[in-house]
Amino acid sequence: MEKIKMTTPLVEMDGDEMTRILWKLIKDELLLPFVDLKTEYYDLGLNYRNETNDQVTFDSAEATKKYGVAVKCATITPNAARMPEYNLKEMWKSPNGTIRAILDGTVFRAPIIVKGIEPYVQNWKKPITIARHAYGDVYKGVEMKIPAAGKAELVYTNESGEETRELIHNFEGAGIIQGIHNLNDSIESFARSCFNFALDTKQDLWFATKDTISKKYDHTFKDIFNDIFEAEYKEKFDAAGIEYFYTLIDDAVARVMRSEGGYIWACKNYDGDVMSDMVATAFGSLSMMSSVLVSPKGYYEYEAAHGTVQRHYYKYLKGEETSTNPIATIFAWTGALRKRGELDNLPDLQAFADKLEKACIDTIENGEMTGDLYLISTLENKKKLNTQDFILAVRKTLESLL
Repeated sequence: MEKIKMTTPLVEMDGDEMTRILWKLIKDELLLPFVDLKTEYYDLGLNYRNETNDQVTFDSAEATKKYGVAVKCATITPNAARMPEYNLKEMWKSPNGTIRAILDGTVFRAPIIVKGIEPYVQNWKKPITIARHAYGDVYKGVEMKIPAAGKAELVYTNESGEETRELIHNFEGAGIIQGIHNLNDSIESFARSCFNFALDTKQDLWFATKDTISKKYDHTFKDIFNDIFEAEYKEKFDAAGIEYFYTLIDDAVARVMRSEGGYIWACKNYDGDVMSDMVATAFGSLSMMSSVLVSPKGYYEYEAAHGTVQRHYYKYLKGEETSTNPIATIFAWTGALRKRGELDNLPDLQAFADKLEKACIDTIENGEMTGDLYLISTLENKKKLNTQDFILAVRKTLESLL
């Protein structure tokens, strides 16, 4: 068959460890044989980030602003143990945090549902979509180790030079402090993204923080959501027959566990990071969750919600067989290709993305799957495949659909 044409490049952000291996396999077996793939490539592998003093991460985000659609592989956010392993100049910040801070917006994550994989929470019947604010909080935090007794304060200096001070703590010995911030404009964008997504998908929207403890920081989130909802969205929600409500984060967790699913759960940045992993795992596997950053300015960045699968990578380096699930990474590519097709009016590209997703799901539902799903699948006739053989099985299914 003739390859499907593209007119505008995607921004392609390569990554680390086992997901970098998956990235190449997916391109070689599932994309390049069928699509005349146009990408602007950025290597966000830790070695090249270190070589460029992380400039490549900033460049990839600016390219996303230029082209509108990006697809990102999972990347390492280094800790102390990674410093000697990769001979790093410094402990570089999370690439996701850097990119999200530049693009702003909201990360929407939803489980990929397949027959034979039953949620661990038995009453969950419908997908739960996590809407995660993509700016600020601990991901833009400034941290300090306090070596000895002393006073720590928050200080704000206005443009006239006048100071406002708030005592953090009178230290009697060593300790630690962290300064975090957010922006009203970003919170407003977050709120509108969530309300619009709820209307588009006709799902209820829940939002949760801890305003009883954080009476200024978290309460500002609550107030902005409420003000925008009442002024701009209440009538639209009523007309659509859907609901918005606010509750405390601990109450939301309890409600989620008792619910049947089928709604959007909006969370602050860190809460969304944690809760999306919980929801994905409880639906079956972290590798079975789609993730997209939606910016209010019309930028889209698709990624896998999981990490770089370090344990499998070390096995791979030893020449041992792995059975790594590539579904979330494939769905990052299909999401980006579909959006590129939508923006460029390329129905063949959109249809290809739909068929590749169907090929993934059909392959699993026909009993061919990776080890993580094999362990939990309730299908009677199932077969565990290694990483490469599973991707080849998806290719075979895809060819039959095309």
